[in-house]
Amino acid sequence: MIDLRSDTVTKPTTEMRKVIADAEVGDDVFGEDPSANALEEKVARMFGFEAGLFVPSGTMGNQLSIKVLTDPGEEVLIEEAGHIINYESTAAAHLSSVQLTPIRGDKGKISVDDLQDRLRGTHDWEPRTKVLSIENSTNKGGGCCYTEEELLRIRTFADKQNLVVHLDGARIWNAMIATGTKPEFYGSIADTMSVCFSKGLGAPVGSMVLSTQKNIDQARRMRKMWGGGMRQIGMLAAAAGYAIEEHLPLLQEDHRRARELAETIEGCSGFAIGLDSVETNILIFDVLDESAVSAVERLEEEGIRLVPFGPNTLRATFHFQITDQDLEQVQSVFETCFG
Repeated sequence: MIDLRSDTVTKPTTEMRKVIADAEVGDDVFGEDPSANALEEKVARMFGFEAGLFVPSGTMGNQLSIKVLTDPGEEVLIEEAGHIINYESTAAAHLSSVQLTPIRGDKGKISVDDLQDRLRGTHDWEPRTKVLSIENSTNKGGGCCYTEEELLRIRTFADKQNLVVHLDGARIWNAMIATGTKPEFYGSIADTMSVCFSKGLGAPVGSMVLSTQKNIDQARRMRKMWGGGMRQIGMLAAAAGYAIEEHLPLLQEDHRRARELAETIEGCSGFAIGLDSVETNILIFDVLDESAVSAVERLEEEGIRLVPFGPNTLRATFHFQITDQDLEQVQSVFETCFG
């Protein structure tokens, strides 16, 4: 089965399993896991932040970030396709008592123009806008990325309006590769940032929150309160560290294969796709003559797994365990079934 449902379906390689087995560990709740401490220092330094905190999931990373940036009753502006507003079970309202307000942007990205006249808090009956939340690359936006210029404009706007910025960087690694952006640049843009190790990088578990030392200290306490204080996490940290060193360079090939499949899809009469939206490893495209569920069922019979992303929309996501041979098979099936 060729699994294009998500880049979260990767499995640890033999080499990664050895690194996991050999990892030096300690009790992380006591701050004594050397592998976790080293990874937190490494990733924070890599992205230009003071400190980092290893967490079990990207959702926890995003929610801890919102928690340390806000007070109850405040407002977070987010593009309407954002992961935090669509796929995190209303956690911001439940855990932080804040309001998420969707903004319509383009391909999952918001611009300064989209934010004009959207800030509130002048009147007592309004929520006080506090956070701009951006996602890079965008999931529902089809893997599109912010340019450095776009991010700088958002940062400048936030500073002028006394706002803070959270960057959901679950796939920041893909955005870095696609745009050629140096990782330390993001530390100058965001007040908090989450990064994920278990998507394109292929680690089995884990994300990280990056911010100031003060914010990370607060996030560590909240992580414990929310049940995320783990013990010998050095094995997971070792897997994440290995993934950064060994799998990050492979993302460029994921992007190439995604582009090649997009070109095949463009030539199929049963599909519709915008090639200009294909920037990284995610493809979002429409089925023209049947439902997405029906198309997924047909493709699974042919040994290919995708996910419905709307009534007539599919998503295919590449990762390093999809080979060129797999790509050729998918292209052949698409042309046969939908050409």
